Amino acid sequence: MAQEHSKRTGPDLAEGVALAALPDGAKLVGHVGDSRVLLVRHGAEIYAIAAECTHYSGPLVDGLVVEDTIRCPWHHACFDLRTGEALRAPALSPVACWSVTQRDGKVFVGEKKAAPTRPPRGVIENAPGKIVIVGGGAAGFAAAQQLRRADYQGSIVMLSNDEALPVDRPNLSKDYLAGTAPEAWMPLRSGGFYAKNGIDVWLGADATGVDLRSREVRLANGSSVPYDRLLLATGAEPVRLSIPGADLPHVRTLRSLADCRAIIDLAGTARRAVVMGASFIGLEVAASLRARGIEVDVVAPEARPMERVLGPQLGDFIRSLHEEHGVVFHLEDTAIAIDGKQVKLKGGDTLEADLVVLGVGVRPRIRLAEAAALTVDRGVVVDAYLETSVPGIFAAGDIARWPDPRGGDAIRVEHWVVAERQGQTAALNMLGYREKHTAIPFFWSRHYDLRINYVGHAEAWDTLEIDGEIAARDCSLLFKRRDRTLAVATIRRDIESLEAEVKMERDAAA
Repeated sequence: MAQEHSKRTGPDLAEGVALAALPDGAKLVGHVGDSRVLLVRHGAEIYAIAAECTHYSGPLVDGLVVEDTIRCPWHHACFDLRTGEALRAPALSPVACWSVTQRDGKVFVGEKKAAPTRPPRGVIENAPGKIVIVGGGAAGFAAAQQLRRADYQGSIVMLSNDEALPVDRPNLSKDYLAGTAPEAWMPLRSGGFYAKNGIDVWLGADATGVDLRSREVRLANGSSVPYDRLLLATGAEPVRLSIPGADLPHVRTLRSLADCRAIIDLAGTARRAVVMGASFIGLEVAASLRARGIEVDVVAPEARPMERVLGPQLGDFIRSLHEEHGVVFHLEDTAIAIDGKQVKLKGGDTLEADLVVLGVGVRPRIRLAEAAALTVDRGVVVDAYLETSVPGIFAAGDIARWPDPRGGDAIRVEHWVVAERQGQTAALNMLGYREKHTAIPFFWSRHYDLRINYVGHAEAWDTLEIDGEIAARDCSLLFKRRDRTLAVATIRRDIESLEAEVKMERDAAA
């Protein structure tokens, strides 16, 4: 989450800095009053914007300038240097901008500019009167916000089967679970945001069907909600194990804020925990529980953690990193029963566990789409505009299978940033703007003090090229098929990650 910074660092930009100190492409952090400000020179233009990303306060000085935008090095948010507008998730709020003048060979930063006014996208003909969004996660929230950013004046109803307003889900397995982030950081927006923007959020609303003829969404309580355009953003649900004891109260999955609260409550008295699954979520949970001083065993059927996504070398390194922090792995093994506070493994071991967290994967929630006879294929099939096989119904997020903009088969990706960006694109297309979803998939994972960035999508590869040293935490991994780079994973090479994203975007547009 963005934080306020008042420490004065660097030169006082109101007093001016020498133009010669800003060659083309240069970035310089200074201050104006108590505000940290970043000067960026791109060609003849010089811009002044807030120095931190509005997502997690990433240092924009370490980011990448692409034409008249700047991208955050941490999680690939993108801002307009001219206006400060947040152009891409995961940042959902603009950065502040200041006026800039030049005289006598110096650059001066003046007054803070007013919040940007967005240029109109054009007249919306036959705008829908009522848009219904099913889902209160990343895609659903981003779509609702984007609709209002696009000056849509009609009705927006968000149906969420959760009991909490949309939250920052990546933090559930990271800082919030570890106890280093307060709950106040978790909501993507306060309740006042929805009221102010006329977004009608129905919590605890379980959608059970879509009537295509009457254009209504039916709810479990017997009511229905009419729509002119419909967005399905139902996300994914955790897989539960069908073994004895899997329904015991100390056996939990992690998907919602309520799930995380329950785990934190159990962690308050737990001495030992077992995490089922060596996935990103499972190992992030393991790291967070270790931060609370809990002994952790990880049980997984694969030979290496994350090998399917990151390859054997990085998988081995991640295992060793967790072992250095005291995690004990039981790989190539599975649980066959949970008997009270004991987890029995197929290999014969028995593990003590005051808390068991299931991180064995998720499955897309496509029941609503199936019942409405939408085309499904391991997800809800959509076109490049995120529209389903039924006109007027769109899908985004974990359920959507869309055409890979770089060619090849359609893909479905369960990443937070992907879901947010798809929600933004789907919102515009529900208004008739016909914008293709071309954003390159991106995700990040954090383990203790290690952050891994991953851009692109590689379900299979024939070559894995490693530049640098994984053990030194300074490396890039290129996942290739037939000499074509499908994805790039990096550690401490943020600019390389951003450059890979830009290259992939340009290759897709070629």
